[in-house]
Amino acid sequence: MKMSQLFGQTLREAPAGVEAESHRLLLRAGFIRPLAAGIFSYLHLGQRTLQKMEAIIREEMDSLAGQEIKMPVVHPAAIWQESGRWYKIDDEMGRFRDKNGRNMVLAMTHEEIVTDLARREIHSYRQLPQMVYHIQTKWRDDPRPRAGLIRAREFTMLDSYTLDTDEAGLDKQYRAHYEAYFRIYGRFSLPVIAVAADVGMMGGSASHEFMYLTPIGEDTILLCEECGYKANRQTAVCQKPAAAAEEMQPLEKVATPDCKTIADLARFLNIPEAKTAKVVFLTATTMTGQEKREQLVFAIVRGDMNLNETKLANAVGAVGLRPSTAAEIRAVGAEPGYASPVGLAGVLVVVDDAIPNSPNLVAGANEVGYHLKNVNLGRDYAADIVADIAVAEAGAACPQCGAEMTAGRGVEVGNIFKLGTAYSEPLAATFLDRNGRPQPIVMGSYGLGVTRTLACLAEEHRDEYGLVWPVSVAPYHVHLVALRGGEAEADSLYTQLRAAGVEVLYDDRNEAPGVKFNDADLIGLPLRLTMSKRSLKNGGVEAKLRRETERQIVPLTGAVTYAQKQIQTLQTGG
Repeated sequence: MKMSQLFGQTLREAPAGVEAESHRLLLRAGFIRPLAAGIFSYLHLGQRTLQKMEAIIREEMDSLAGQEIKMPVVHPAAIWQESGRWYKIDDEMGRFRDKNGRNMVLAMTHEEIVTDLARREIHSYRQLPQMVYHIQTKWRDDPRPRAGLIRAREFTMLDSYTLDTDEAGLDKQYRAHYEAYFRIYGRFSLPVIAVAADVGMMGGSASHEFMYLTPIGEDTILLCEECGYKANRQTAVCQKPAAAAEEMQPLEKVATPDCKTIADLARFLNIPEAKTAKVVFLTATTMTGQEKREQLVFAIVRGDMNLNETKLANAVGAVGLRPSTAAEIRAVGAEPGYASPVGLAGVLVVVDDAIPNSPNLVAGANEVGYHLKNVNLGRDYAADIVADIAVAEAGAACPQCGAEMTAGRGVEVGNIFKLGTAYSEPLAATFLDRNGRPQPIVMGSYGLGVTRTLACLAEEHRDEYGLVWPVSVAPYHVHLVALRGGEAEADSLYTQLRAAGVEVLYDDRNEAPGVKFNDADLIGLPLRLTMSKRSLKNGGVEAKLRRETERQIVPLTGAVTYAQKQIQTLQTGG
C-alpha cells in the first residue's frame, strides 16, 4: 500500500479530551476515527490489525473443533423475554420498535440466540458435544464511554458457545477455552492474567475474567504473590481479622453529637473502628417472574470494612441496587447517619459473616445524636441473611494462604462462563439422553473483546515516539521510506517486496524526511527500510527494526531476502 493513496492521515496532535495513551496513538497513527461517543470507524491500518487478530482467534477456535457461524445483530425482544433478561437488564440494552411495532433488541451478547439455534438443531445426545463461535458487532449503551476502545458502546467480540450433555463435558470445554485464551493472548503478545469473577448478567455457576493489568483499567484485582490467588474485587474474598472474644454487655444508649461517620464515632468514643457496625441502606430491585419489586435492604458490615455491592446483590438475588432515599429510610423508623437494625421491621437485614463473631458493637440508635453500645446479633436484632458482603482490600489476608494481598488495576479483555442450564431450561433447549428422556443442554459461554484488545495492545506496545506493533498483529510488516535521490530504487524495491509476498507500506509521499520518519515511528511497523541518496552511496538500503536504535546498510540485491528473514525471526520470537 502506498501512503500517497492511503485513506486517512496521521495527525500531529490528538483531539482534545483524549485521556488514554492508546486512544491518542490510535487516533494520531490513523487507525481509528470517532463518529460519536463510544462509536468508532476503523481505517485501513486498524482494520488490517483487527483482521490479523481475528485470524489468530479463528485458528485457535478451530483447534477446539469449533464451527464458525454468524448470528444477527438485531433480535426480536420475544426471545430475551423468554430468558427473562429483557426484564432484568437496564438502559444499557438497545431497544427499539420495528415498523410493525414489534419490540427489538440490539445485540449485547448472543446467549439467547445460540440457545434458540440449539433447541432447533440439537435433538439427541449423539449430536453432543458441540462448539460454535462467531465474531460479531455488539452494542451496549454505556452511559460513560471512556478511553477510546477500552470502554466503547459499539464493539466487536468473539463469542463461542459450548453444548454438552453434562457438567463433566462443560468442565472439559471450559478448561479448553481457558487454555486457548492464553494461547491467543500469547500470540497477540499481550500479557494477561485470569481471575475469578462474578457471573453478573450472564448467569451460571462460575466465571473467569482475563485481565490486562494497566493503571488505566477500571477493574480492581486482588493478587496474592505467595500462592497465586487472583480475583476481581467484585468477588474477591479474604481472611477477616477475628474480633476478641468477650461476654455480651448490656445495651446502652449514649449521646454522640455530630457523629455521622464511622471515623467520627470511633474518635468520639475512643474505640477502634472494628468495634462499630457500619450500616448501608440500599433499595434492591428483584424479579418475581416478569414483575420487578423494590425492597429496602439494611446491609451491615463491621466498621473497619466496606460494603461490596456486587456480593450484596448476589446475596439478595437483586438485578439492581440503588441508594435509598432519606424518606425511604425514615419510613421504616431508621435515621440516616444514626441507623440501627434494633427495633426495625419491614426491611431485609443482611449482615456480613464477620458480624456474628464481633460482639458488643456500637450501632446507631435511630435517633439523631445517639448511638447504642453493645449491640449483638441474635440478642438485639435478627438477620435475614448472613453472607460475605465485605470488600476485600489491598493488605487483607489471602483466603488461601493468609499472606498479605496487593491490588492492581486491570482491563477485562475476555471472559468465560459456565452457564449450565441457565438458558436451556427457560428456552426449553433439550436433547434426548440414552434412555430417551429429555434433558436440558448444558452450556458454556466464552467472550473475547477484539476491539478492546486492540486498544490494550496499543497501550502495551508503545514508546515515546509512537506504536511498536508485535509482528503477529502489525498491519504491515515493512515500512518502506523513499527519500530524495532514492525514489526510483524505492519504487523497484516496493514492487519486489510485494512480488515476494512481503506486507509493505510504502511512504512515497512528497514530504520532508523528518515527517516521514516521525510517521514511521508513530505507525510502528516492525521493520523500516529507507532508500535515499545517502543510503545508496553507502551501498544499499538502510534497515532498522522499530524496537531497536541500530541501523545497518543492506545491499539492494539482498534487501528482499533480508526483510523476509527479519520478519521470520520476529515471528519465531527472535
